[in-house]
Amino acid sequence: MSTSPIITKLLAKAQRTDLPSFRPGDTVRVQVRIKEGEKERLQAFEGIVIKMRGGPQGSFTVRKMSFGQGVERIFPLNAKVLDKIDVLRSAKVRRAKLYYLRALRGKAARLKELDTR
Repeated sequence: MSTSPIITKLLAKAQRTDLPSFRPGDTVRVQVRIKEGEKERLQAFEGIVIKMRGGPQGSFTVRKMSFGQGVERIFPLNAKVLDKIDVLRSAKVRRAKLYYLRALRGKAARLKELDTR
């Protein structure tokens, strides 16, 4: 079943072009817009990208440790709540999905950092 050209054009128009390119293993800081009553503020979520899903409705999962507890958050790539994504570090990984990091703690959960100079 093929998609019509109209739907393809609408999906292409909805794609965000202001986001940097990143991949699993990268440490990113995601600035998320949070609405509290009438006010709106930015909240940072910093962690390692463990999963990316492609396509027009793609998403990515970021994992961080917070007070010894693992926290994962899934962000849609084309969501309006995403204000900015900063890539802080890149790491050498040999897998597309880094689910094995869930079982690792402390120094064992470190990834080999890439030199981006």
